[in-house]
Amino acid sequence: MGFIIGAVVLVIILLILVSNIKIVPQAHAYILERLGGYKETWGVGLHFKIPILDKVAKKVSLKEQVVDFEPQAVITKDNVTMQIDTVVFFQITDPKKYAYGVESPIAAIENLTATTLRNIIGDLELDETLTSRETINTKMRTILDIATDEWGIKVNRVELKNIMPPKAIQDAMEKQMKAERERREAILRAEGEKKSTILVAEGEKESVILEAEASKQAAILKAEAEKQRRIKEAEGQAEAIRSVQKATAEGIEFIKAAGADNAVLTIKSLEAFAKAADGKATKIIIPSELQGIAGLTKTIAEVAGVDHPEITDIK
Repeated sequence: MGFIIGAVVLVIILLILVSNIKIVPQAHAYILERLGGYKETWGVGLHFKIPILDKVAKKVSLKEQVVDFEPQAVITKDNVTMQIDTVVFFQITDPKKYAYGVESPIAAIENLTATTLRNIIGDLELDETLTSRETINTKMRTILDIATDEWGIKVNRVELKNIMPPKAIQDAMEKQMKAERERREAILRAEGEKKSTILVAEGEKESVILEAEASKQAAILKAEAEKQRRIKEAEGQAEAIRSVQKATAEGIEFIKAAGADNAVLTIKSLEAFAKAADGKATKIIIPSELQGIAGLTKTIAEVAGVDHPEITDIK
């Protein structure tokens, strides 16, 4: 019987000891109180507390936390009421201050966020509110971070999640945006037509320039061809003259080589006159020194191809 009682007591003691062994996980901290007063802050690892005297008053998460608050009614400088909801990112940096600094830290942050938002929006007009999100976020983060420092909380970021103006203002804004889009569309269309007209004009200009260049080249080629034709024609005439002169010179040399007398030369001269007459002349003028040749009239007639040419003497 005594053995059983001893075993039971031993088990109870072991259970008490095990229940007073605490393991603090990563990114957490435990606040330890002894006889109702703050004793210490436990970090990550294995810890022991004295039974009955010590207790874990609060378990604190050191991770970054996100709180999404309900939309708050705010009034702008130009008396427009709108709904804005915010998202706050914060992290506990001092577990002791967090445990003893404020009764309800999350509620305190929510109320502080709402009042700060109202103060900032109250100094802005509607258009500034809609276009100054980054400025509002920065101001709120700075104010909240300073205010929550005494609570062991660091505010990392504050974001305006939604800005909801009244329905009438939303409709007016939509109409304004629609008109702006239509204006931009008209401007883009006009610019496109302008560019198209410019491109067409430039194309026509290039076409005219190309046609002028082509006409110029054609005229140059035509002139070159005409020039070459005339050169060839002149060269041909010159070649013909050279051939005639060469043949004449060779004939004269041949006559000289053959020892022709004056009578033969005279006959050749008459043949030349006849050729000049071309068989159509009715009157031939010859030098006086040729009149002594016998049968001049008959010879001239035969050579010239006329019946009775009239011969005139040149003294």
